[in-house]
Amino acid sequence: MKKALIVWGGWEGHQPRECAELFAPQLQERGFAVEVRDTLQAYDDSARLKNYSLIVSMWTVGAIGKQQADNLIAAVKDGVGLAGFHGGMGDSFHNSIDYQWMVGGQFLAHPDDIKEYVVNIVKPADPIVAGISDFKVRTEQYYMMVDPRNEVLATTTHHSTSAPWPNGVVMPYIWKKVHGRGRVFYSALGHQAQEFTDVPEQLEITLRGMLWAAR
Repeated sequence: MKKALIVWGGWEGHQPRECAELFAPQLQERGFAVEVRDTLQAYDDSARLKNYSLIVSMWTVGAIGKQQADNLIAAVKDGVGLAGFHGGMGDSFHNSIDYQWMVGGQFLAHPDDIKEYVVNIVKPADPIVAGISDFKVRTEQYYMMVDPRNEVLATTTHHSTSAPWPNGVVMPYIWKKVHGRGRVFYSALGHQAQEFTDVPEQLEITLRGMLWAAR
């Protein structure tokens, strides 16, 4: 049986506990034995990390120890999958550039805070988004620094009143990539747990991304 590790914590505004409680049974239903940890000590044992098929990061901001970051990155390079969403993976561990490089993006801002916008599917033949059309969400719209190596699956176009200078920018929003021998999936959606039940497309894409990333 495949083993998944969910590590949650950090800023409580992103509801990491609730998100972990949402995704743990979803992964169990898809054949994973799921371990849930609420401490970065989950990354202390480098040998143990390499036994997982998938690591799901749900930790906003915070500081990761250098050895913990090295262990996590080494596990992914060795073939363990990494998946996450929104600030739980894209606004984490500002003290580790190597972690951000692995993720493929870093949060900068969300002009106008909560608002409605459209997520555009740009690679409809990819299995992670196949059969899913463009869809609307009401949440934060992340503006990010992104890795040109990302394989972008969906984008969103920025329009705001509080920060009009990037209006019209098409921002990579859901992507996958390879880091070493490991697969990495990221979605900028998912400010709070309720959004996944309110928008079924969002939940489905995120779960498919996790399954794709898993070794």
